[in-house]
Amino acid sequence: MRSSRRTLLKSALALAAFPSIIPAHAFGANNRVNIGAIGVGRISRVHDLKEVFKIDDAQVIGVCDLDSKRLALGKQFVDETYTAKYGKTWNATQTYSDHRALLANKDIDAVIISTPDHQHARLASHAVRAGKDVYVQKPAALTIAEGRFMADEVKKSGRLLQIGSQQRSDKPWPQFRRACELVRNGRIGTLKHVEIGLPGDPSGPEAPQQPIPANLNYDAWLGSTPEVYYTEIRVHPQADFSRPGWLRCEQFGAGMITGWGSHHVDIAHWGMDMEHSGPVEIWGTAEFPTSGLWNVHGKFLTHARYANGVTMDISGELPNGIKFIGSKGWIFVTRSDDPASGKNPLQASDPKILESVIGPNEIHLYSSVEQHADWIQAVRSRGPMATNAEIAHRATSTCLLHWIAMHAKRHLSWDPAAEHFLADDAANAMLSRKMRAPYNFS
Repeated sequence: MRSSRRTLLKSALALAAFPSIIPAHAFGANNRVNIGAIGVGRISRVHDLKEVFKIDDAQVIGVCDLDSKRLALGKQFVDETYTAKYGKTWNATQTYSDHRALLANKDIDAVIISTPDHQHARLASHAVRAGKDVYVQKPAALTIAEGRFMADEVKKSGRLLQIGSQQRSDKPWPQFRRACELVRNGRIGTLKHVEIGLPGDPSGPEAPQQPIPANLNYDAWLGSTPEVYYTEIRVHPQADFSRPGWLRCEQFGAGMITGWGSHHVDIAHWGMDMEHSGPVEIWGTAEFPTSGLWNVHGKFLTHARYANGVTMDISGELPNGIKFIGSKGWIFVTRSDDPASGKNPLQASDPKILESVIGPNEIHLYSSVEQHADWIQAVRSRGPMATNAEIAHRATSTCLLHWIAMHAKRHLSWDPAAEHFLADDAANAMLSRKMRAPYNFS
């Protein structure tokens, strides 16, 4: 059920009773950016909150979740972390079951959105309208239309939005910026082709209907997507914070093409100098499960061509990473999560390419130490960030173009400026999905 006006009022009054929370204007007497965390499940706990806790001029003062068990555990996680950090008992973290109540708290300067994919654009749009700066997990949106709406709302609001594209920052993977600088400065000659390899997701079993847990607001969790019966592997585990099943349901996302594709396509665009554009042609094939609850794509190979003639292949059969192929050589870059593997995360056709020094008069790309810290710095300075709303939208929309090509099974022509397909009503119909009331952008 949606929170009543009375509940929102009580929540606001409760906030006023906590003198330990510093008013947000001028970032308070403690000079910290006050943050509200929307969604405190797996990715929030293992990544977003943990990174914010390391930033001395940021403080999480509120948490929100549609699962009351996770909400309580989220508060506990924040309180225990600050108790250990400050050396005194901390119990001031506020809890919210509705993101609108959190956004109504004027002590909160900014929010981190760590929810399932289908909620990203809507919640981010609500947040910037409420005057909050935003850090949102990738991908930027469920559909291209939602992503464009969100990016436009950010621009109109004057607020800042950073996407969780941590491959842009030097911590933990400096090799991505290095690769893009080498490409942009012609170290492999004229760029001709880009190959992107992604991990895959298995299909799943049939899953019978189960009772909705009393601790979960399932209707709000479904949000703008169609009403379907509850089963645990469609949502998230109730016993732990392991990988959730919604990641493999097309109702809530597009699968690995946006899940990892948002990371790798963003880096590809960075190296291609195409961060504010997209391809002009897309085509390809994909396999989809014929049974079971999990129905995101399986094996696939999709292609794209950009206006400058550069082509791109994306497939789960290619090595995980990005390969830039030019007229004078190639560079391959990937993550380095497994140093024991002995594989160099940055490789080239000639090792001398990697030894090249970028001169003072050459292209030097935006440098940031860590994505969350970069965002907090921008919130304070109102300066640039590594990956803003428009860049985030363009990376995600390109991934979604490849997803549409998987389903369309034909050659598609795209206008990246107008953001629509040329003479293809059926493909244009896939740019948006009907949003279920009342979970829309209003």
